Amino acid sequence: MTTTLTSKGQVTIPKQIRDALKMEPGCSVQFCVNQEGDVVIHKVNACNGHKLDCFDLARGMADVKWRTEELMALLRV
Repeated sequence: MTTTLTSKGQVTIPKQIRDALKMEPGCSVQFCVNQEGDVVIHKVNACNGHKLDCFDLARGMADVKWRTEELMALLRV
């Protein structure tokens, strides 16, 4: 997997890696360089103490891609 360094020195951690580490928004990560020169990412145990609510649990679960206009028309009926 590759990603691109932005002009601000930032990179996006690929989704497969975030999923494997069970990372969520707000999680802290630690970067280390091992003796071979490889960068290693470690998830820090706490994720800012953020407790998941029902909306967090449902986020990303919908398989229907509603358009705003369609959803608003449905709600106005």
